[in-house]
Amino acid sequence: MTNGPPAAAHPRFTHVPHPRILERRNRGPAKVADQVPPSFNGRLALIITGIVGTMWCAYAFAVLALVVLPQATSSPLLLVQWISQTFIQLVMLSILMVGQNIQGRAADQRAADTYKDAEAILHECLQLQSHLEAQDKVLDDLVARLGKTA
Repeated sequence: MTNGPPAAAHPRFTHVPHPRILERRNRGPAKVADQVPPSFNGRLALIITGIVGTMWCAYAFAVLALVVLPQATSSPLLLVQWISQTFIQLVMLSILMVGQNIQGRAADQRAADTYKDAEAILHECLQLQSHLEAQDKVLDDLVARLGKTA
């Protein structure tokens, strides 16, 4: 009966970190602000969107729409056109954009939280890796001692 191969013949595990770990660490979580196009048109669109997507712009559009409301009440057709073409398109557009901006910030916060959670999990996995390496060393030492006594 043999005691198996000597301790030196047992291959030791070598941890090789995945390249994505370093890439993720260098880049960080994705945010809406990081998606700004580098072109002039993209920057201009972002500026206009920032202005129109405020409640102050919605209030200004509401005042503008209300200026022509007396004329729109002269007939049912004009009133429907005023509601659909003027009020909804001008005022609701800005209000919807405000809501989307809030949702975008919430999505950024969720992305940052998920990133931090992934960092914590990675840290725990690396701790486990260190623990397993320490156990491997103890087991290797134990096998070597048993090999000497046998």
